[in-house]
Amino acid sequence: MPKPGDLVQVTRAASVQFVEPIRCRVVRVLDWITYDGWVWLDVYQLDGRGDAVARRSIFVRPAGLRVLRPASAPRPTPGRRAATDA
Repeated sequence: MPKPGDLVQVTRAASVQFVEPIRCRVVRVLDWITYDGWVWLDVYQLDGRGDAVARRSIFVRPAGLRVLRPASAPRPTPGRRAATDA
């Protein structure tokens, strides 16, 4: 299952509507009711340079998606040290 931030390639393996493959950055997996093995994704479609050109909701089979780059793990924020009385 894709995760927000994943860069994926969507082809006919994911849905027959994608005759021409597209690259997308996953925004979120929608919790809409659907057929078993299918999912709605909210994505940004990317151009050849990796810039977002459209925001779309697409209906795909996650098993047919090709993850090009998984979302990077969030960086831990440095903890604050509690001030101590001297």
